[in-house]
Parts: sequence; structure tokens; C-alpha cells
Amino acid sequence: MLAALLAVGGCEAGDQEGDKGGGSGVGGGGATVSGSALSAVSSLTVKGRAPKTGYERDEFGSSWVDTDDNGCGTREDILKRDLTDVKFRDGHCLVASGTLTDDPYTGRAVRFVRGRSKVDIDHVVALSDAWQKGAQKWDRDKRVAFANDPLNLIAVDASANRRKGDGDAATWLPPNTAYRCDYVAHQVAVKKAYGLWVTSAERDAMRRVLRGCPTTKLPARSGGR
Repeated sequence: MLAALLAVGGCEAGDQEGDKGGGSGVGGGGATVSGSALSAVSSLTVKGRAPKTGYERDEFGSSWVDTDDNGCGTREDILKRDLTDVKFRDGHCLVASGTLTDDPYTGRAVRFVRGRSKVDIDHVVALSDAWQKGAQKWDRDKRVAFANDPLNLIAVDASANRRKGDGDAATWLPPNTAYRCDYVAHQVAVKKAYGLWVTSAERDAMRRVLRGCPTTKLPARSGGR
């Protein structure tokens, strides 16, 4: 899955086709957040980006784990949540095929077939970005929770995800303009829930997007997946 391209981003090759599901017992990270996404931007700490020194995907645990003890790895949970016409390899967990009917990043329909998938599971706030904005100081349990939190995960077109890399709102936005408000609102919600900071350019970009949709609410973490 083009590991060289993915290595700089929030999701790596193992994130996409891995079938790992070993339970870690780690639950969701920060508190559930709600309210206006635009107003919440002001609550985020603004600091410079820290060095990427020491970042490795493994710092956020192996991909993917079963943090909710339902017997399925997080990747399978998100595929089941976001795809339609889902068919399973084993009857209940491993997704064999399905369709992303309205890819949030491109607006197109994308077919998922296991082993030759054009669908990635993206960390809306990339793991590398999080590492440079506070996560390197977390303990491992919190990083594992962050990497597997459904609030920060979404099934998307693989090519769009790889163009994103580890970009934040100042450097990359979805080509599908209709999704940009929800995308930025998710980033704000995740950063607020986990106490991650933003750069000044990132904060300004968030505000520019959300001023065009000031009633957009922060997405709330659901009780399940």
C-alpha cells in the first residue's frame, strides 16, 4: 500500500490492510466535546510545531487493536460503520467488500475489496501531526486510545488520503468542498478532546473554513462504533 508515501502521514501501510485485533483494554482518550466548532477553535492552545524527532507509527501501538473488546480490530469497525453493502469474510468481523458511497474527501463512490482496496482508514488528525503537537509527551495507553478513537477515524479514498500525508488544516483540506466544514470540525473536536495544540496558521485556517458555516457543531464521540 505504498508504504513509502504513507510513512510521512497519519496512517501507515499496516493501518490499511492489517487484520490485527488483539485487545488492549484501552478506552477512548479525552472527554466528549460538543457545541459550536467555530467557538471551540478559540479554546485550543496555540504553539509552534515541535520537532518530529522520535516519531514512529509504533509509538501509537500496533495497527489495529480491539479497544472496545468486541472481537474486531478498529479498522474493521470503521469499515463496517462507513461502508454500505458490506460483506464479511468470516461472517461477522473481517470486511471482504463494500462501497464507500459518498467518499468525504472526493465526493465519489469508492469500491472496497479486501487485498486490493482503494479505501483507507484515515486519522483525521494525523498521528505525526499529533506527535508534533503534544502526543509525544503522552503515555502509550493514551496514544493507543487516540490512534483507535472512532472520533478521529474515517474511511476515505486512498489516493486523496495519501495526498494529505500528515497535513493539518493549514496545509491540506479535502478537495470535496462540501465536506470541509465537517472535516475541520472533527479536527477541532479531536484536538480539544485530547489537549493537542495548533499552530497559528492552523488556527487561522480553521477559522476561515468555519466562518463559512458558523452553526456547524463539534461532533460528539458516540458510545460505540
